[in-house]
Amino acid sequence: MKIIRYPKREQWAEICQRPHLDMTQLQTTVSGVLADVRQHGDEAVRKYEQQFDHVALASLAVTEAEISEAETQVSDELKQAITLAHENIFKFHEAQQFTGRKITTREGVVCWQKSVAIERVGLYIPGGTAPLFSTVLMLAAPAKIAGCKEIVLCTPPNREGKINPSILVAARIAGVSKIFKIGGVQAIGAMAYGTESVPKVYKIFGPGNQYVMAAKQQVSMGDVAIDMPAGPSEVCVLADEQANASFVAADLLSQAEHGIDSQVLMVTTSEAMLNAVQQEVDRQLDLLPRKEIAARALENSRLVLVQTSDEMMALSNAYAPEHLIIQTANYEQMAERVVNAGSVFLGQYACESAGDYASGTNHTLPTHGYATAYSGVNLDSYCRKITFQHLSEEGIRQIGHAVELMAEAEQLDAHKNAMTVRLNALK
Repeated sequence: MKIIRYPKREQWAEICQRPHLDMTQLQTTVSGVLADVRQHGDEAVRKYEQQFDHVALASLAVTEAEISEAETQVSDELKQAITLAHENIFKFHEAQQFTGRKITTREGVVCWQKSVAIERVGLYIPGGTAPLFSTVLMLAAPAKIAGCKEIVLCTPPNREGKINPSILVAARIAGVSKIFKIGGVQAIGAMAYGTESVPKVYKIFGPGNQYVMAAKQQVSMGDVAIDMPAGPSEVCVLADEQANASFVAADLLSQAEHGIDSQVLMVTTSEAMLNAVQQEVDRQLDLLPRKEIAARALENSRLVLVQTSDEMMALSNAYAPEHLIIQTANYEQMAERVVNAGSVFLGQYACESAGDYASGTNHTLPTHGYATAYSGVNLDSYCRKITFQHLSEEGIRQIGHAVELMAEAEQLDAHKNAMTVRLNALK
């Protein structure tokens, strides 16, 4: 990890830079696969499953028998853990339900909103080096609460054409409607355009590698909505002299093991803490099975020493991290000053892993600085707010002339006339 001591403000932009990837060839590859899936449907999907996942599939859909088989392969202990996590996620997101109120803006003018679920949503669940069955819970639970009629899940199979059993168990617990053995760009294309097997959805959710993210952004330009733009995963830890160096190092490494393009950042006001964390990272890294992946991610990562807690918080807001861990004595006061972050973890014991799995908050979050403008996945992500209004005769009298004047000023005479004919009818 690169160590930066007392950087000037003009250096912050460099500190906040994410790993840069040349996306030119990647975008060309992605657009080619998407075009093929759009034109040839299941045939193209099977071809790319053979090419990328090295499996020849007779059927793309997961059967009920396969789900039942998966349930026998997952321990009761893990099922209980998944159930506990699902209950907490469900409880947290259920509390986000919207209740609209009718508002009288003028006598005779009543306006209100109704929250309506997106009827058909698609969930992408990575299944490569880390099969993210927890993401099934994060994405499906709010979809069920919102009332989405159809939940379509795509996840890559192994070379035997099987889905990770934990993913299937989580899908059953969370109430997913349809599951398909499709990974990568071809999965995004199948859900965006629809194929003979896969229904076209109206919005796609879920993380993935750089190819999946590029595919989501491409299809969002005209075919389907997506949850958010995203890049590699990241964490920022703010630590003072009272922080637990072992905990901080563990948090940094838990993020670094996601992938070689992940990034971790620690900002501290203590030179002693910086040194202690560096030593702990080195020690704990040697113990990790995914040591090589984490080590590569640490090459993109930084330990930053600053003068004050104000500067520490300001640098974090400039970075706009996906995950922000505040391990300081005054974490409650620091939390009040958070402006840009996806999800915030407060105190020594609130590790990112809690939010990733079982505290109840959602782990599908904006990355790459998008936390300046985007929220993480929540109940509203699965809903549309439809506005309604009713005007009585008195309502027309109250606002009609103002509408006429404004429409005339914008030179939209037909707009003016739509109000004028109503006003004339009241005379």
